[in-house]
Amino acid sequence: MKKVLLTGFEPFLSNKTNPTMAIVQALNHTIIKEHIIIGEVLPVTFTGARAKLRALIKQEQPDIVIALGLASNRTTITPERVAINCMDGAPDNEGYFPQNEPIGNTAAYFSTLPIYQIVDALEQAGFEAKISNTAGTYVCNAVMYELLSITNEQLPAGFIHIPPVLTNQQQAIEICIATTIGEIT
Repeated sequence: MKKVLLTGFEPFLSNKTNPTMAIVQALNHTIIKEHIIIGEVLPVTFTGARAKLRALIKQEQPDIVIALGLASNRTTITPERVAINCMDGAPDNEGYFPQNEPIGNTAAYFSTLPIYQIVDALEQAGFEAKISNTAGTYVCNAVMYELLSITNEQLPAGFIHIPPVLTNQQQAIEICIATTIGEIT
């Protein structure tokens, strides 16, 4: 059976909870369109999140990877178009506070998820969604950059931010996964 690696994050900064953690735990070991979902929670640390992601990809050998993150300042679901080679922002959960530090050597990586189709499917289901042109410079961006560097356009992979208040969060992410699977099969 084919695999979808679905990652979320633990709580961070002033966020006492992180809905992405609950989503990946709820979807772990479920099956969507003949693909088993492997749900994993990443730490909100620049180094630890990337290391765990690398280990998970090596261990699970997924066919699709979708990373989820909380965008506390957004009101819509936003598939990310690009990850940039920059770590910056607030301190992570270990207190690491990078300022304009590079992640790797490539300036940017673009999502290989069908982001337009994901937005269309979400809107048809009644969710507000739009493509975002920046994953920021915090841990979400670092994870997306690492993910796309590792997968090297060999499989659908990318990042989706969700807002803090979203009714039927799990259903929305199931639509994202099903749409991605539908676009590659």
